[in-house]
Amino acid sequence: MRALLVAPPVLIAVAAGCSSMAALQASTTTGPPEDLVMQASDFVSLKQMTPVRGFFVANRAGHLAEALAISAKADGGTYPVDTVIQLVPQEAMVKRRAGVDPAGDDWEFFSLDVSASGTKIVSRGGTEVINRFGGGCSSCHAAADPKFDFICEHDHGCEPLPISDDVIHGIQLADPRPVTPTGN
Repeated sequence: MRALLVAPPVLIAVAAGCSSMAALQASTTTGPPEDLVMQASDFVSLKQMTPVRGFFVANRAGHLAEALAISAKADGGTYPVDTVIQLVPQEAMVKRRAGVDPAGDDWEFFSLDVSASGTKIVSRGGTEVINRFGGGCSSCHAAADPKFDFICEHDHGCEPLPISDDVIHGIQLADPRPVTPTGN
């Protein structure tokens, strides 16, 4: 089960070492921002995600409609926290809360090992996550026009992948993970 990080404000203030009453009051009135820490079990089969022009979208925090609306906009937009985007089963990007990784537009990248028994996280992070072609996920996605929030497509400014759309589609269809009742 994924840990959705929305702690009580008092705990955040104490954990952050807040000693002033003003800081404590500010944290209790505004509350913590929504965020998450993805676990391997949070990554589901592509068959359970929503297809969008060749990639797949999910949002397990209840923001799927908003994420799909951003995907549908010709002029782009910023995806909501907890949006999961996958082109292939072995790689994913997950939108984190604002400020987690400003250089990576607050996306966390994942290299995954998938099998019929589920998903294992091989690596996660920003520039240190390497894709199957030997490049850094974050550096490739950084080439996307900023209005598209790090999402690469044929016309978003990213370098094309060294494989065809037909090969990508075949990899997508070969996702070995079972369909589970948790879904998006």
